[in-house]
Amino acid sequence: MLAYDYPLMGVFWSMLWFFLWIIWIMLLFRVIGDIFRSQDLGGFAKVLWLLLVIVVPFFGVFVYMIARGHAMAQHDVNAAQARDEQFKAYVQQVAPSSGSADELAKLAELHQSGVLTDAEFAQQKAKVLA
Repeated sequence: MLAYDYPLMGVFWSMLWFFLWIIWIMLLFRVIGDIFRSQDLGGFAKVLWLLLVIVVPFFGVFVYMIARGHAMAQHDVNAAQARDEQFKAYVQQVAPSSGSADELAKLAELHQSGVLTDAEFAQQKAKVLA
């Protein structure tokens, strides 16, 4: 009642409800997505949770968050770790194994130990520097 006596409060009140509604929609989709990606739930349990969330949305989402909130967090952690491992594997695959300085150091060690002759060392050094 007080909000409509002051036009600015009316705008604030409308925006508050609008953003709460957006947050609710995001939470609803997040819960539905977690139901489908959850590997520790069987098909029958997924159907029951989905029916509860669709038929009684507010109650279903709140009960799901209370009952399986920790599992949702664990799913997010596992997904983040999997993405991180995939990224690290990709970077290691794409990045060069060693730089020219490392190769020159290895060549110098081989030359000092007598494995490479002076001519072979000069030839390999020219390849690395080219």
